[in-house]
Amino acid sequence: MRWQGREKSKNIEDRRGMSGGTRAAGGLGIGAVILVLLASVFFDIDISGLFQGGAGQQQYQQPTGQRSQVGGEGDELAEFVAVTLKDTEDVWKKIFREDLGRNYREPNLVLFEGAVQSACGHTSSAAGPFYCPGDEKMYIDLVFYRELKTKFNAPGDFAMAYVVAHEVAHHIQKQLGITDQVHRKRGRISKAEYNDLSVRLELQADFLAGVWTHHAEKMNSILEEGDIEEALTAANAIGDDTIQKRSQGYVVPDSFTHGTSEQRVRWFMKGLQTGDIAQGDTFAARNL
Repeated sequence: MRWQGREKSKNIEDRRGMSGGTRAAGGLGIGAVILVLLASVFFDIDISGLFQGGAGQQQYQQPTGQRSQVGGEGDELAEFVAVTLKDTEDVWKKIFREDLGRNYREPNLVLFEGAVQSACGHTSSAAGPFYCPGDEKMYIDLVFYRELKTKFNAPGDFAMAYVVAHEVAHHIQKQLGITDQVHRKRGRISKAEYNDLSVRLELQADFLAGVWTHHAEKMNSILEEGDIEEALTAANAIGDDTIQKRSQGYVVPDSFTHGTSEQRVRWFMKGLQTGDIAQGDTFAARNL
């Protein structure tokens, strides 16, 4: 991905080095934590249970002492994330203005180490990068990217950009009211029905990540040879069906919350090929 020397987002909160908790949660060994990290980003672990209690979210106070810029000189990963975030800002401001007739509200991206406090609660790095609707911020511990490359032999900067784009997509869903519509269904419909809505929400985020890629390439020529393959290979390996087969040896479709590997790849590719947000209504789709 072409990113060096390009403008970085100003919407970065660097909380690395601040006290936040231990990196490994629940007594997991480092190997288990790394596996969870890999799965939770591309599989986008469901932390919606933390979203309950709106009054508590309104009372959330921003931690003090955070730095507004990315880390020290030579911190390439942090700079890469900041450039990618700026690309998402440019693309979505244009789409919101031209296609939706609205202003795009830029999210903040929080860099942290070990654990972090958000409006969604106290979260360990083991949960992977996530978006919190309560404060409309994304949270990323950069150790995930390093482990993705060194422990899983899955290098590729575009795969890292895809992670950011997917979390930004959840912010877009929040702005458009889609996230709240889904979360209001919790407890009012069966678990299987709610899981189906969760799958549709996640596949739409994959689609929107593809839409971003389409427009970012047109605007800034960001793609290099092999970039798309990097993202698709990783996404294909992390779907509900793949994870369940690996962990328990069989698949339970009614328990899916994020979609199969094939579905995730297909919706991302649809967004990439069309660049048209009007074609991403996964909630109306009969065939996911």
